Amino acid sequence: MLTEEDHRLLKLIAEDCRLTPEQLSVQTGLTPDYIRKRIIDWEKEKVIVGYQPMINWARTNEERVSALIEVRVLPQRGYGFDKIAKRIQKFPEIKALFLMSGGYDLSLLIEGKTMQEVALFVAEKLAPLEHVQSTATHFVLRRYKQDGVELMGEEETIQRLVVSP
Repeated sequence: MLTEEDHRLLKLIAEDCRLTPEQLSVQTGLTPDYIRKRIIDWEKEKVIVGYQPMINWARTNEERVSALIEVRVLPQRGYGFDKIAKRIQKFPEIKALFLMSGGYDLSLLIEGKTMQEVALFVAEKLAPLEHVQSTATHFVLRRYKQDGVELMGEEETIQRLVVSP
């Protein structure tokens, strides 16, 4: 069970995982030794599962295409959606996979170099899987905000021409 201090510490780590235990200590009032121990424990318990920078790929010259894919699947007796989800998550193209409520069962975030590469992944690898009933692919055209971080500033908003009748 997490204490209020633990929640505050996790939130600070989530906002900037580059902060040292000493820097976190100043912000929380907890000792650096306590912070180091909690981080080690949380890593073992899979509370903290990784440390990654967030890169705004639109500001690089690397070609990348992201797509959100809605997937309808037949749940398997005794496993529900878990067995097919575990199979799908093994594909390296999959960046995120969620069980959803509503009109479809699984939501996937995938990345590829081109729209064609993403479409081929869906057609050749995802759609043919046993228990997959249907897919719907939605390409990401622009990212404005991700993981709580705004990726575009005010100066970058596109000025559109006024169209009058």
